[in-house]
Amino acid sequence: MESSKNKVRVNIYGEEYPIRSEGDVEYIRQVAEYLDRKMRDIAENVPNKSPGRVAILAALNITDELFRERQKAGTDISSVEKRANDIISMLDEKLPNADE
Repeated sequence: MESSKNKVRVNIYGEEYPIRSEGDVEYIRQVAEYLDRKMRDIAENVPNKSPGRVAILAALNITDELFRERQKAGTDISSVEKRANDIISMLDEKLPNADE
């Protein structure tokens, strides 16, 4: 049995695309609008505005954003883990040992 998929038509860089996804229709539209905006922003600054070139540059730009966010999230988690371990160490020093 096939899971229910939402269908929506989106416009990306002047082309209509039918999208089928398990995601929410509004979410699909937001993702498509984000990509469309990225492609249009890049097209303003690129001399050769072929759709393929613009799409590749947009993909690289979005991938860079993703990698930076992942790195930031990893750094944030590492920082929280370090602080949690520091607090545990301080508590271990201050609290009586339950095994005694």
